[in-house]
Amino acid sequence: MNYSLIIELTKRDFIERYSGSALGFAWSFIYPLINILIYMIIFGSLMGARLPGMSNVWGYGIYLIAGLIPWTAFANTVTRSSTVFLEKKHIISKIHVDLPTLPVFIVLSETITFCVTFAIFLLILFITGFSFTPLILFIPIIYIVQQVFGYALGFFLAMLVVFLRDLKEVVNICFQVWFWFTPIVYVFEILPSYAQQLLILNPMQAVVSGYHDIFVYERVPSFNFLALVLIGSLVLIALDYIVYKKLEKDIRDFI
Repeated sequence: MNYSLIIELTKRDFIERYSGSALGFAWSFIYPLINILIYMIIFGSLMGARLPGMSNVWGYGIYLIAGLIPWTAFANTVTRSSTVFLEKKHIISKIHVDLPTLPVFIVLSETITFCVTFAIFLLILFITGFSFTPLILFIPIIYIVQQVFGYALGFFLAMLVVFLRDLKEVVNICFQVWFWFTPIVYVFEILPSYAQQLLILNPMQAVVSGYHDIFVYERVPSFNFLALVLIGSLVLIALDYIVYKKLEKDIRDFI
């Protein structure tokens, strides 16, 4: 694995997002700050949205943001990874690059964004008087699980998109649908039992529910389901590499 290339691509990717703007890197703080405040104010103070059985004015806002931030990191990781071979073909054509390493820089870049956004979220929670518990120490574990899954799925799609260019548009549509099949804007427990049974099959349900358990329900996340997601992700990565070894020459030719 070319670590220096991954680090350089990660730095360049993060810097290029705000290059040319007057405030530059400051926008990485401004954007999430504004978004989080909007969600907290609109759903908390203005709409008065409440979680079932909870009177906390900020409860639903916390529920929404705690699920939305990790979902955004995961969705961006997969959708951007799905086109990484095409977008970096100028690099692939000039130097020999182990293609499986390219999605790694996207995972790292989205991790930086996630850390910045989540830090702002935690700061706002602190200002609103939120009571933190040692459960927040589980956040890195949940995040690693979701990003391993994101890498596995993104790498698989990246190989397919090389041969089926229109697939990248299908991926974006699928993620819009997938979002609504993940308990981010609604509460999992209020769904009918048959709907809950279906949603349990969604790997991101276990991930998002893990964040909700920490910030909303103050309980230990279900690591049994998270372990299944991790195992499934590792199996998918192994399959990715098997497919890649068989199709590497064709992939490079089509790029």
